[in-house]
Amino acid sequence: MLSVKNEFKHSQKLTIWIRYVLYAQIVTAVLAIIFGTVEYQLLSAFQDGLYTSLEQAFAAGETAINILQGVGILSLIVFIGSALLIVQWIYRANYNVRQLGAENMTYTPAWSIAYFFIPVFNLWKPYQAMKELWQASANPQDCSSNKVSIVVPIWWALWLTSNMLGQSIFRLSAETQTLPELLNLNMLSQVSNVLDIPLAIVTLLLLNSIESMQNRCK
Repeated sequence: MLSVKNEFKHSQKLTIWIRYVLYAQIVTAVLAIIFGTVEYQLLSAFQDGLYTSLEQAFAAGETAINILQGVGILSLIVFIGSALLIVQWIYRANYNVRQLGAENMTYTPAWSIAYFFIPVFNLWKPYQAMKELWQASANPQDCSSNKVSIVVPIWWALWLTSNMLGQSIFRLSAETQTLPELLNLNMLSQVSNVLDIPLAIVTLLLLNSIESMQNRCK
């Protein structure tokens, strides 16, 4: 067991809150998939001539459309909440592993967060910071020699893909006018919703694994 500095800050409560928020993310993603499918069916029915206007099609599924809009707002709130909690967790985990004896780390607690918000650098720097955090948590006395679990690159691939899809959806939603464009936007949104589920699961696995390793080193 290592000698832990008094400044070590436990993350159990923060992890529990993150778990709840990620569970909520999964639930909202499932709801978005269900009611997004209803929206797609209404758009397809209008395309096939079953409704005389798009307004009539949406009126036929008014309840489902309203629920979908509500789910969209809830998903945004959940995403913001999870992002705020996770960046706090990353900062604390990076700080704590230093209290366990990790030295000569490239990424400080602050920079491990800051790189998420710096264009271009946010394509790979946060991954490198998380990789280093995993290695240091596995063995604070010999960070560079530790292997990184496949969980880390999977998490980063899902994170990057999800963010790129989100940006595409945001741009398309402002430009979409025709029915084929609406159908394409719906399909892209559905892909994004499906992707949110494994992203939440892998994120939780990643955080739990690092926290577990740090607790074993105390």
